[in-house]
Amino acid sequence: MKPRYLYPKDYYADPSANVFNGKLYVYPSHDWEAGAAFDDDGGHFQMKDYHVISMEDVENGEVTDYGKILDVADVKWAEKQMWDNDCVEKDGKYYLIFSAKDYNGVFHLGVAVADKPEGPFIPQDQPIRGSFSIDPSVFKDEDGQIYCYFGGLWGGQLQWYQAPEKLVKEGVDLGPAADKKTQLFAPADVPALSSFVVKMSDDVLQFSEAPRSVVVVDKDGQPLKAGDPHRFFEASWMHKYNGKYYFSYSTGDSHMLCYGIGDNPYGPFTYQGVILDPVVGWTTHHSIVEYKGEWFLFYHDCVPSNDITHLRSLKVQRLFYNEDGTIQKVINE
Repeated sequence: MKPRYLYPKDYYADPSANVFNGKLYVYPSHDWEAGAAFDDDGGHFQMKDYHVISMEDVENGEVTDYGKILDVADVKWAEKQMWDNDCVEKDGKYYLIFSAKDYNGVFHLGVAVADKPEGPFIPQDQPIRGSFSIDPSVFKDEDGQIYCYFGGLWGGQLQWYQAPEKLVKEGVDLGPAADKKTQLFAPADVPALSSFVVKMSDDVLQFSEAPRSVVVVDKDGQPLKAGDPHRFFEASWMHKYNGKYYFSYSTGDSHMLCYGIGDNPYGPFTYQGVILDPVVGWTTHHSIVEYKGEWFLFYHDCVPSNDITHLRSLKVQRLFYNEDGTIQKVINE
């Protein structure tokens, strides 16, 4: 199939695709022109609500927008910037895990619950205890255990919570820095900052353990370095193919989607290659899902808005594997 813009009537981004009840649902962030100033912390991304769309024929079928499923005004702890989200089902309930800033300007993850995939979703009064940063991706393994992958650098604040391991061992004090960014500018030859993974509690409302680092390593088993253009930056996604775990992510300022393969949900994940080269627009963010026996890559670009980086549009196209399980690079058009 040719790449398809899914919903040209509005600006949606950061698609999290899931199959519920035989239908494909996409949970995006909702871009709009807020008039906010541009900055390195993403202050121009002022998303204030979530919608969900669905379809039964990815290539040619009608796309249904169910309207607003959650508004920042309904979340007691959140002030603004409802960034990426994802949804998972358990025991007939649907759990939307999302990221937003509290009234102190700190990102946390929250949970909202619904009886149907299309909502409406009722948020919890408080964020997930111990949560931080952005871009939650929720993965339900074959045994029913639910994991949340999360984290993003720069405006996503992930660098506030960890310093490069090598520098800590060497006694180099990186913080606290007044601008809370010092850790980001670590030397290029130290291991890159990583995303996190955590098991969710049985009720899918809290973490059931301390988050663990998701380490992406090279063929020799060494962590990718901070100066490697293929290291993690944001936009975690987990899917499973032929018994292997595929951790994919955005490289942020080098603008690629990359992935690694591991033997369990925690990793480590051995780096394999690039899924998608840079698209029009600063951000790149995706999800990968199987639907009716075919695999699809959902992502976004800024072509319809003439490269306005905070007005993005959802796209989808087929994704294919090689015989050895590696992913063929997707060519954006």
